[in-house]
Amino acid sequence: MKKIIITLVLVILTGAIHAQNTTDRLFNDRQIKKRMKKAAFWQLDHPQVETKTTDWTNGAFYSGLFAAYQATKSKKLFKALYAMGETNKWQMGPTLHHADDHAMPQTYIDMYRITGEEKMIQPYTRSVEKFMNTPYTEDPGMANFIESLGGIVLCWSDALFMMPPALVKLGVTLKEEKYLTMNDSLFRQTYDLLYDQEEHLYARDIRYKWGYEGIEPLKEANGKKVFWSRGNGWVMGGLAKILKELPKDYKNRDFYVQNFKEMAKKIKEIQQPDGLWRASLLDPDSYPGGEASGSGFYCYALAWGVNSGLLDEAEFLPIVKKAWVGLCRLQQKNGMIGWVQPIGQDPKKNFSADSFGNYGTGAFLLAGSEVIKLKI
Repeated sequence: MKKIIITLVLVILTGAIHAQNTTDRLFNDRQIKKRMKKAAFWQLDHPQVETKTTDWTNGAFYSGLFAAYQATKSKKLFKALYAMGETNKWQMGPTLHHADDHAMPQTYIDMYRITGEEKMIQPYTRSVEKFMNTPYTEDPGMANFIESLGGIVLCWSDALFMMPPALVKLGVTLKEEKYLTMNDSLFRQTYDLLYDQEEHLYARDIRYKWGYEGIEPLKEANGKKVFWSRGNGWVMGGLAKILKELPKDYKNRDFYVQNFKEMAKKIKEIQQPDGLWRASLLDPDSYPGGEASGSGFYCYALAWGVNSGLLDEAEFLPIVKKAWVGLCRLQQKNGMIGWVQPIGQDPKKNFSADSFGNYGTGAFLLAGSEVIKLKI
């Protein structure tokens, strides 16, 4: 009997050690780079054919791809980044007042900082100048849409990842504070419109905001407010990108710091046991399965917060580690990142292990680029 007990104990201990070793390998620099490159190369070989090369899905993906290049120094990734810019002629998307069409220039600016090639930054600079001098009411493609969602240019939460980081990068790169000032105004309008002061999360748009005059409040099955995971992931990712750029003494930096810290605390509290977040943040039981794109952006933002010193390491490092372990479980052997909710604007259950999207891969790459910097 004693031998049986000893054998069982040894089996349990061996299993625990193996599990720990497996987890430790996920935080090995070489293994992180390997995972990032596999994800990047798989996605490059499987482009999102139904979207434009300048649109927001590619904006998110190439933002992650650039972060992967910085982490791995892969010449193949750099060539892919340069080829993308040449294909797009370094232009933003076609609609001046649509934040989604401002996402891709984030990567153009990053590339310009490396190469110094003016062609990478001049087109977007001209577009931003035009934006600053053209009211949205004069943009036929956007006027009705903006009016229908509250009359604010960045009238949906996703927009805070797309346009603000590009404006801040441009302002810092060119040493033009007017772009930072404009971003402050646009971001604050969206904050005032969509930020829930009780939950410390953003409504996707005014249709999901409780207490907005004339809007019938939408609820989840458990009666709670609807907060879309990827929508808030966009915001957290955008805040991290903004704070990474803003000078420490910038006059309005504290506003972004406070917003980031409030959201980080909330996101920490609603992380699920598998380390991931569900498509609907406050009703996880109705949305089984971790969702890769929202979870990827949270992992990225929280890891950046720890690395930058904005978030307490003792409190948030365990959260980040759990998130990265969870994300790695979503990566298939061929490199594909599964469990990505398809393009949408609200929580859905229409995805599985075989669901992918380039923005989900971008979020994974961004997460890896910060996880690799953790002091573990």
